[in-house]
Amino acid sequence: MLSLLTINWNPDPELFKFFGISIRYYGLLWIIGLALAYFIVQRQYSDRRIDEKKFEPLFFYCFFGILIGARLGHCIFYDWAYYQDHFLEMILPIKILPDGSWKMTGYTGLASHGGTLGLIIALWMYCRKTKMHYMDVLDMIAVATPITACCIRLANLMNSEIIGKPTDMPWAFIFEREDMLPRHPAQLYEAIAYFIFFLGMVWLYKRGQKKQETKLETDFSTTKRKSTTVQAEASLPYHRGFFFGLCLTEIF
Repeated sequence: MLSLLTINWNPDPELFKFFGISIRYYGLLWIIGLALAYFIVQRQYSDRRIDEKKFEPLFFYCFFGILIGARLGHCIFYDWAYYQDHFLEMILPIKILPDGSWKMTGYTGLASHGGTLGLIIALWMYCRKTKMHYMDVLDMIAVATPITACCIRLANLMNSEIIGKPTDMPWAFIFEREDMLPRHPAQLYEAIAYFIFFLGMVWLYKRGQKKQETKLETDFSTTKRKSTTVQAEASLPYHRGFFFGLCLTEIF
């Protein structure tokens, strides 16, 4: 009976092609997550009556910091044996073919932990330029981060990445690209958890805004969120062939 309730999961990660370029769920959801974060942080700048001119460059610092950090993190830590001889492919979204020609492929490898490091560095550069307090900016980014993480985990689900351990639970997924074993949909668990954390962060922000305690509450919630998520990831996902247990992701 339980086998009748499992979900056979094997979606095509490619959504459509645009002028020969593959548009994937991962890339689309990644952009949606960043766009949502953009509007959330913009609202906080407005609530705090911070000069709009200081907000304008923030998105570009964050976007390029995350993209560069995530790309370098993947190439250096996960696939250096290949990219040390294909340096151009590390920088540009192309693949050099054996005959010397090239084709547009998009960035086919990103590392979330590299993206996090890239974001931290980018925010430091942004704060130096705008003379804003670093921790204040981190507080505002922390409110928006969970919704972006939620979108990325949904994208991992579409890519059949970060699969969970085998289970006989009735809501198990069979990730056909991996094997035919019913497994925990760990990506879905994390996406739901991040969304709940996002709602909690918004509630804390609004409450703290009234009490002038936003910074303290956001810092506490962020620390608790990360600790809980790390524990969940350690117990549920089943990773294969990754670097220190970290997964690979794809964009476009």
